[in-house]
Amino acid sequence: MGPEHFGWGGWWVFPVVMPLVMIIFLVIFLYVVFGRGGSKLPWWNSSDGPSNTDKDSETATEILKKRYAKGEITREEFEQIKNDLES
Repeated sequence: MGPEHFGWGGWWVFPVVMPLVMIIFLVIFLYVVFGRGGSKLPWWNSSDGPSNTDKDSETATEILKKRYAKGEITREEFEQIKNDLES
């Protein structure tokens, strides 16, 4: 065994390779967490709940129908707003 192995046999590779492996895993982790525009992981499905885009894409008529169903507005108000939206 010569000085090329530093007296460790084959174990001299471990302190050289391990930091590189750790850096690669760190880069992959940071990309998965932050590289996709947020902290939501790629395998999380949007069917778990409504996302912000689902709420923003609601039409005025759908909102009006929900307000009427909840009892926030009367039938007369519903009809008037509905006619205003359709015209």
